[in-house]
Amino acid sequence: MADHPNAELYRKGLERFADGDTDAFGEMLADDVVWWQIGMAEPVRGKEAVIAQMAAFDDVEFNLDIHDVLANDEHTVALVAVTVRAGDQEFSYRTTEIVHAKDGKVTERWAFSDDTEAIASFFGQLAGD
Repeated sequence: MADHPNAELYRKGLERFADGDTDAFGEMLADDVVWWQIGMAEPVRGKEAVIAQMAAFDDVEFNLDIHDVLANDEHTVALVAVTVRAGDQEFSYRTTEIVHAKDGKVTERWAFSDDTEAIASFFGQLAGD
């Protein structure tokens, strides 16, 4: 059986992100997307802001092991194991991403992980926070 269109949409978006193609990744986002990041109190709002935030990690390698993507007409859930490499630093974590999609575009995304504090710390160091 073929994947639901929303599962296919999100799986391709994750693959494009892992390939470092932020422009192609952005094709799946609605212009007014609300993107909740792990460990952040406020979401990133708008397609351009999400793409800019992702592009800031140009020198970071993301390897994704997409365990599964499940979807229906309203929700998509992706189970993903991530390994991040930045210079001599490496960090691995697991995440569950929950997405709303409408008309073939992601309109909102939440991510939950196995260690929110460690993720926030690792990415905060990369961003120079």
